[in-house]
Amino acid sequence: MSKAQETAVYTHGHHESVLRSHTWRTAANSAAYLLGSLKPHMRILDVGCGPGTITADLAALVPDGRVTGVDRAPEILEQARATAAGRGLTNVDFAVADVHALDFPDDTFCVVHAHQVLQHVGDPVSALREMKRVTKPGGFIAVRDSDYAAMTWYPASQAMDGWLDLYRRVARANGGEPDAGRRLKSWALRAGLTDIVATSSTWTFSTPDERAWWSGLWADRTLASAYAERATEGGHASTEQLRAVSDAWREWGRQEDGWFSVLHGEILCRKDA
Repeated sequence: MSKAQETAVYTHGHHESVLRSHTWRTAANSAAYLLGSLKPHMRILDVGCGPGTITADLAALVPDGRVTGVDRAPEILEQARATAAGRGLTNVDFAVADVHALDFPDDTFCVVHAHQVLQHVGDPVSALREMKRVTKPGGFIAVRDSDYAAMTWYPASQAMDGWLDLYRRVARANGGEPDAGRRLKSWALRAGLTDIVATSSTWTFSTPDERAWWSGLWADRTLASAYAERATEGGHASTEQLRAVSDAWREWGRQEDGWFSVLHGEILCRKDA
């Protein structure tokens, strides 16, 4: 079992503005590249499960199997348990865990899944090795991460450019890699995985409701989340600068022709039998 420990700090924290985004995520909008490989009997590990919306979807898709969701934050697992209970799911459980040192035997799971996790960990290659260790021979390691440098929007805005630069600096100061999406295949190869299918997909926000939701959660996150605290305490931005970034998000959201696209890298790796 891996002896590595998490060294990065989770940039976002679990403020309501963060969970507003996390609870919107589903297997359909966040794990479509994996769904065709699922079988009803499979046992799945969902790493970094957060509030459990994707975890619950996966459990519903493997009615004869079982899903275990793990996260480093015990408090968020209570919400995940409530999510599963609210949907009447009985084939799902949750536990506290660090992806660098998973407390499971070798060759335990048919699928090990991680969504928006590797961008936040201190050693993504070690994390992938550990995910591979607990995957059964012939099973799948499935990872999807956004790529901040590849995010794009319209209309152009210098203040929004400033947001992106600030976020990437804060994330890297916390030990993460915000441009993880483009690196997933490279990390997987370094972790010893060989049967790798690398793809990409996007989230797009353009309708009035989508713009209001996406801009609002980032405007609030910029001022009130752990990200805001780490930006100011780390000397990356003043409160006034964060307020300007928050205002820029709201201004973008008001634009009738506003459009925002989030690129994600994806890897679906089969462990050698």
